[in-house]
Amino acid sequence: MLRFTLRRFLTGVALLFTICTLAYFLLYVDSDTIAAGILGASATKADIIRFNEMHGLNENVFISYWNWLTHALAGDFGAAWTFTDPVTTMINQRLSVTFTLVVISLVIVAILSLTLGVLAAVYGGWVDRLVQVLGLIGFAVPNFLVAFALVAQFAVLNPYFNAVGWTPISADFNGFVKSATLPIAAIAFTGLASLTQQIRGAVKDTLQNDYVRTLRTSGLSFRRVILKHVLRNSAGPALSVLGLQFVGMLGGIVIIEQIFSIPGLGSFSVQATGLKDIPAVMGVVTTMALIVITVNFVIDLLSAALNPKVRLA
Repeated sequence: MLRFTLRRFLTGVALLFTICTLAYFLLYVDSDTIAAGILGASATKADIIRFNEMHGLNENVFISYWNWLTHALAGDFGAAWTFTDPVTTMINQRLSVTFTLVVISLVIVAILSLTLGVLAAVYGGWVDRLVQVLGLIGFAVPNFLVAFALVAQFAVLNPYFNAVGWTPISADFNGFVKSATLPIAAIAFTGLASLTQQIRGAVKDTLQNDYVRTLRTSGLSFRRVILKHVLRNSAGPALSVLGLQFVGMLGGIVIIEQIFSIPGLGSFSVQATGLKDIPAVMGVVTTMALIVITVNFVIDLLSAALNPKVRLA
């Protein structure tokens, strides 16, 4: 297990380094184009030179990358070009908002998918058909359409929740519930469909194995067989899909935060990209990549703990 953990950790570090390197050189490859894009068509050559000197764009790109990398390793993404606060400060302020939305959505998806998937696989009938229909709808309808529908129904026609804005849970719990419910529902909707289908299929396949019938004939209750043996052997594929769902939610959060005017990392990335603030964009890219790689690393460790065969991969 230690060897597997070390191998996965080094792979994650190499992947993070590759992402950061490619992103940096793609963004900083032409300093004159960067300056002209930010300053506008009326910028003179002197303005471009002054801008490049002010932001260190006149340095050799390899030297500037090394300087950025050494500071980034210490948690410092530098000063933003169009924002007053440092990039690290702005990311930390918005990361908690995005993390709250994604983690709560992921927990809800995991609980509901596990419940619905097991019920559909074990009992079949109308429960299975209902899960199949819900899964089809979840695959077909994108989360931004779900968000618009939720806003129209539960914030405009029936004003139970807030249509826009964000209230931290530490400031007002009721305000947090009103501002977070609709975004979380929109994020969780599409994730619920794929994970429920995955758990349903995995549990159905496991129930057909000979050892399950052997356990039943040995006198173990069906409930114990499901909870102790079937779920354990079905958890590997479900964990992999759960990791993919987390990545998908991080991608979808950009649109959801824009729709609900939530000051999270997704909306910040849109602002930074629109303003061509490359230090801010690099900070967001690095942070997102680090989060995704860390989650996948944890998923790999959990899968290896549940299924020793995974360690040989």
